[in-house]
This record gives sequence, structure tokens and C-alpha cells, in this order.
Amino acid sequence: MKPKYRFLPDQLLFFILIISSFSSNSQVLRKRTTMLMGGRFDITIVAKDSLSAEQNIDEVIAEITRIEYLISDWKPTSQISEVNQNAGIRPVKVDREVFELTQRALHFSEITNGGFDISFAAMDRIWKFDGSMTEMPSAEAIKKSVQKVGYKNIVLDSIQSTIFLQLEGMKIGFGALGEGYATDKCRAMMKAKGIKSGIINASGDMSTWGKQPNEKDWNIGITNPFDTDKLIAVVPINDGAVTTSGSYEKFVALDGKRYSHIINPATGYPATGLCSVTVFGPNAETANGLSTSLMVLGKTAGLNLLNQFRDYSCIMITDNGKVVKSKNFRIKKFHPRL
Repeated sequence: MKPKYRFLPDQLLFFILIISSFSSNSQVLRKRTTMLMGGRFDITIVAKDSLSAEQNIDEVIAEITRIEYLISDWKPTSQISEVNQNAGIRPVKVDREVFELTQRALHFSEITNGGFDISFAAMDRIWKFDGSMTEMPSAEAIKKSVQKVGYKNIVLDSIQSTIFLQLEGMKIGFGALGEGYATDKCRAMMKAKGIKSGIINASGDMSTWGKQPNEKDWNIGITNPFDTDKLIAVVPINDGAVTTSGSYEKFVALDGKRYSHIINPATGYPATGLCSVTVFGPNAETANGLSTSLMVLGKTAGLNLLNQFRDYSCIMITDNGKVVKSKNFRIKKFHPRL
């Protein structure tokens, strides 16, 4: 997976508010921060003793590293890099795990008509968000920037477990799903071992389970997009996933209009209308795909998409500060402060 600052979606870092008091069951909480998959991972484990907690954090890091070396398109020896290197040449056989992740990503590409597209990795970076951009790219340059993007040119062979990119120069990447996938895998691994509580947070793609040592829910703070030093709400959660896609940290203003760093891969133009989307649901991979897709699709089409996923709900914040919740939003204690 590419370094985090090169990803189009999901630049938001959650605040995790962890209450540090302990209950009589002598559970201990340990947290470690590390850089993996091109981004920051905050790993929190609650276990019976410090040694056990630290050992389990080591196992989580090893699992994330394993996944990184399978799917990171910026590591030249990964299976996805081999797929990209053979674009327009031949199909590449990959592990079933990689094939099925690609299959799910392609499904998101299909149901959003390319608003989400795993071949976005081939997009030319003509939009600059470092303060150097002073005028709009030409329509011709924008059209050219997405010439190699197109999920319909990805061919999967389930029997042979191969991936083939039909156009020379095509690339696929998992910047919008891979970290969520990794957090889900680590949560499942820890639960299978009997570790009853923890959080795996990959720069805002978060899988949680269990409760804090004091038996209270985890408290997840969601950043105010108009004042990033403040939170719009603190949301209790104990077994599920939360992801956020936001445009407010990286954007360019041209002729009085703000353009997001989240680019619609189908058009080459920045997403507009929403500055933040937070999705809640059972797993982070799907939640991340949804939050990215909703940012690109906008409020109306985004909510229509979310309705296809009954176990997932969302909070959207529009560019003008309006808070929009999906009809199935069930977190009663959510009180936004904008």
C-alpha cells in the first residue's frame, strides 16, 4: 500500500479517548503506536497482564506486516505490484486472500459506477494540495489524468486465482480498503485467541471489540471539520468498526471555490458537497469502502448506496456545516456540536 500521504481517501485521524481506570478483574490496558502500510497504527489491547498484552500487540504487528507485503502496491515484491507490473501483458496468480480482497474491491467499483475504483492508483496527480496550485487544470489534462483508470478493464479468474489488468499502465491499489481489512483481520485473530477487548486503529480505519478495563464502552471522538482542534461528538462503541473520510485537511481554493483532495476516479475532478463522512458498522473494510464512496457520490446518491448495507449507518457533514444522519443511525448518545 502506498505511503499514507499519497492516498486519495481517508486522511482523517480519529481521537481515541481511553478511560484509564481499572476494574477489579485486574485487566490491564497496553497501547503501542507504529508505522505500517504507509500510515500510523495505534494498537490497544486489554489483557490479563502486561506481558500478555505486549505479546499480543507483537502478533498484531506481525499480521499487519504480513498483509502489507501481500497487497502494498508501493512494495515492488508484493503480489499487487506484480499484477501492476504485468498490466497489458499477462494475468498474475495471487493468493486466494488477495484475490478475494480484489474481488470485493471490484464489487464496490461496480455498485458505485466507478465513483470508487481500485484502479485509481494509475491516476495522474495533476491536482496539487501543497499550496503551489494557482489555477484549474485544463479539461484536457483532467480527462487525460484518468485514461488508465477503469475497473471494467480488470479481469478476475476465480478458478485460476489470477488478476489481469488489460491496459498497459493500469494499476490497482488498496488505499481505500487495505488498512480496514488489516484491522478486521487482527481483531478476528485476537478474538479467536480469547482476547476480549481492544482497538486496532489504522489512521482512522478502526476495528473495536469488548470494553475498557472499567467495563465502560470505548469512546471515539470525531473531529470537527471546521475546527480540527475540537470534536463534534464522542461516540461510545464496544464491538464494531468506525471509519471517516474527510476533505477538510487537504484542499485547494481556486476562484473562491474549495476543491477536495478526494478525487472522483470516474471524472478526474475533486469531490464536492461533503467535507466529512463517518460510517459505523460491523467491519472496517466495508465501512471504509462506504465512507470513501459516499464522499465521492455526494449526499443523495451516497445515502442511496448506504441503504444497500443494512448493518451500516453514517454521519455526513456538508460543506456548509449541515449534519446529515442516515435513517438507520442508532447511536442514541450522538449529539453533534458544530
